[in-house]
Amino acid sequence: MTKRVFSSIALAFGLLVGVGSSAMAAEEGGLPSAGTNVGDQASLQRGAKLFFNYCVGCHSLKYVRYSRLAEDLGLSEKDVMDNLNMTGAKFGEPVVSHMPEANAQQYFGKAPPDLSLEVRAKGADWVFGYLNAFYLDPSRPVGWNNVVFPNASMPNPLWELQGTQIAVKKEGEDTVEKLELAHPGKLSPEQYHQATRDLTNFLEYAAEPAALQRQHYGIWVLLFLAGFTFLAYMLKKEFWKDVH
Repeated sequence: MTKRVFSSIALAFGLLVGVGSSAMAAEEGGLPSAGTNVGDQASLQRGAKLFFNYCVGCHSLKYVRYSRLAEDLGLSEKDVMDNLNMTGAKFGEPVVSHMPEANAQQYFGKAPPDLSLEVRAKGADWVFGYLNAFYLDPSRPVGWNNVVFPNASMPNPLWELQGTQIAVKKEGEDTVEKLELAHPGKLSPEQYHQATRDLTNFLEYAAEPAALQRQHYGIWVLLFLAGFTFLAYMLKKEFWKDVH
């Protein structure tokens, strides 16, 4: 009987995880898997470095504070203020881009969006795919296009790391069949994929910093439920032992 109780708990938990994973996979529509893990602190640190070197000039994370980054990413206040704070903001202030909105409107035709909730809105696989899908397109105002988000007004911010890609289109059609690397960047394709995976991982963390604590508490909740179920079963067994 005890074995049956614990088997039921394991089955229920497995079904919950499986259903969630299947739903997420269906929503992503066949995009490449980002393979993110917000519990990987080293990946979050690398992703933060990429964001603050290549993204914060245009994009903000207005729901994330520098002090929270230090706490969650295992960094000191000095680490954050010396290496991540590019705007002169105070340690307890949120991450806000130093590009004035009026300038952004002039340069891009539209102010770049805040990225705090980007992964929650579109999914980690979408963001990862987007970062890998830029290609040169002279017909676009900024000279770039993107397979995942066609006609976006954003140039490739990581082009010096990835290099430049060109689109191979089907003969007689305007559909992009595949992307080819025309000029390599500072990183190999494998290294670039890891870099964009780290950046996506950091943005996934930024979308819900509390996820780290939630996962930690979740383990203890499951252990409590397992222990409570065992005690409840033993109590039931004690009450009903004389019935038979």
